[in-house]
Parts: sequence; C-alpha cells; structure tokens
Amino acid sequence: MLVIAHYIASFGAFFPLSALDRPWQVTARASALVGARLDGLGPDFVVHGQVAVHRQAVVETGVVFKGPVIVSRNCFVAAHAYLRGGVFLAEGVTVGPGCEVKASFVFGGSTLAHFNYVGDSLVGAHVNLEAGSVTANHFNEREEKAISVVVDGQRLSTGTDKFGALIGDRCRIGANAVTSPGTVLRPGSVVGRLALVDQVGDR
Repeated sequence: MLVIAHYIASFGAFFPLSALDRPWQVTARASALVGARLDGLGPDFVVHGQVAVHRQAVVETGVVFKGPVIVSRNCFVAAHAYLRGGVFLAEGVTVGPGCEVKASFVFGGSTLAHFNYVGDSLVGAHVNLEAGSVTANHFNEREEKAISVVVDGQRLSTGTDKFGALIGDRCRIGANAVTSPGTVLRPGSVVGRLALVDQVGDR
C-alpha cells in the first residue's frame, strides 16, 4: 500500500489525511488544501489575496505568485521563481532562481537549486534537487496519457494524466536529471546527474 507518511514523515502534521489518500489525489486538490490553510496562519504571515509569506522569509525581486501559495518561516525564494496553482513551502525551503513550482508541496529544509521544474508533486524534507532537474508531470510524448506508479513491484493506475512524483525525505536528485510522471522515490534515494527515472516505461 502506498502511504504518504512512509515517504514524508511530516506530511500529516501540516495536512491531516487518511491512510487511503494517494499522492496524486493530494496534488489534484493542491489549491483547495493550501487555500484552506490561509485563514489560520496568524500574524507572523503577510497575506495578500491568496498568497501568504512569513515575515521571516525572503522573497527576491521578480518572483511571481499565483495563489494559493504559502511560504513558511526561513524560506528563501530567489529572483524570477514562479509558484502557482496551490504551492506549500514548509519551513526553511529554498527555491532557487528561475524555478517553477506548480501544485506541489515541499517540506522542511529542502532545496530546489535553480532552473528546476516541480509539477504536481510531493517533495519530502531535506531533499536536494540540483540545477536543472525536472519532475515531469505529463506524458506529452505518447498517445496514452494515463499515469501509473510502481510500488513494491506492483503497478498502480492513478486515474489521472497529471502527476509528477512522490519524493521521500532526504532524497538527492542530480543536475539535469528527469523523473518521469509517476515516479516514487523512497526516503534517502539518490538519482545521478543526467539520469532518467522511468519506473513504468511504455508498458
């Protein structure tokens, strides 16, 4: 069984879910889940519309937010990053220059170096994505768009054509690596530079 808490230990502390919730169901509800947290954030956050930024976070010039978005304490969001469609950054997350994050949750102490794309994904704590690495969220190159995942050797259908990855705590993804739609990485996994992770393939 694919249980989010087995991959991201702190997920339930921020977004209580049942053991039956699957990652692709969570990312599909990203806007609703992040938006629901906006009202209870308290005075430590500056809220403009559907965008909340902690007073101890740093947001450089040129960042584009399309809410709902929450940027937590001690986060750093570099110039020309683009966060949209339901994005949650837990405490101490770094989003480097030119990154795009869409409908995704990134947990404490993780770093997107620069020029990364993270789409429709759950990224655990203390994860590092080196420059240019991408979590692809859609099979543009093939006629069959439906995404499946492989867990413990079993293939599971997600019932969606938009899902990136479940990246467990403490994973490392090398520069210019690509995770194909539906990638599941156990905590502590390492993906080499220029690697392609394709757990399901064209089957």
